[in-house]
Amino acid sequence: MKQKQTKEENLGPMKLIFNYEDVFYSFFYDDVSGCVHRSREYAMNYVYSGQMVLDNGKEQIHVRKGECVFIPRDHHITMYKKTADGERYCGIFLNFTRNFLREMYTKFEQYKIPAHTPKFKPEVIKLPQTAEITSLFASLTPFFDPGVKPQDDFMHLKLQEGLLALLHIDKRFAPTLFDFNEPWKIDIMDFMNSNYMYEFTIADLAHYTGRSLATFKRDFKKISDLTPEKWLIRKRLEVAYSMMREGGQKIADVYTKVGFKNQSHFSAAFKRQYGIAPTAVSTLQ
Repeated sequence: MKQKQTKEENLGPMKLIFNYEDVFYSFFYDDVSGCVHRSREYAMNYVYSGQMVLDNGKEQIHVRKGECVFIPRDHHITMYKKTADGERYCGIFLNFTRNFLREMYTKFEQYKIPAHTPKFKPEVIKLPQTAEITSLFASLTPFFDPGVKPQDDFMHLKLQEGLLALLHIDKRFAPTLFDFNEPWKIDIMDFMNSNYMYEFTIADLAHYTGRSLATFKRDFKKISDLTPEKWLIRKRLEVAYSMMREGGQKIADVYTKVGFKNQSHFSAAFKRQYGIAPTAVSTLQ
């Protein structure tokens, strides 16, 4: 069988990621700052070495060597991948796409969903260390060696094993994973007011509010005279202004919290909107 080309992403000297047909291998050679994770698909994340800390804004979930978590689709979470016990972080991430789940739903007749079967809440679930999960990831560890390239059909089979491992753990995984209804529209402003600090494209905003791109743009025009991009910048600056003037926070502590990547961009945008440099805000108190 012809092997599909493997995607390799070198993200700098401290981390490296390989993608084999929606099975991702990640290597972090030192502690790194948190990365914001929001996948459009369901996933399993297994820690082979080191540790991972997941922060959902309310609590932190520690995932240690040999442990695995289930992450729901469209779930916003910050990941911290760290060294532990002298070992770098290495992890395996199984990504269950919508097309893959549709294929499996037609194949697994025994997992047709009975009426009124409850679903899981949209939150991270630390999975029990079952024999199925242990054997699955043990069989995947040889491919941490970048010189050992798996065949695409083999990795597809491993995705099936991961899915079956979930279905055997709890009956609620079936209605959760095999729900192919289109997402309901949610209030655009509620979503943007809660998520203005994150780096979303307009296509992302459309997806997460349950709309096509064209419908999102049309609906947004009904509620704002600004473009979504300009609305986000104004919102970030308004929050930053309040944090500095009323909260007494410093520029260096504020600009990243509201979603700006660098201080110079923040300062220039702030001056355009308010006519003064952010350094002058403290004198207005």
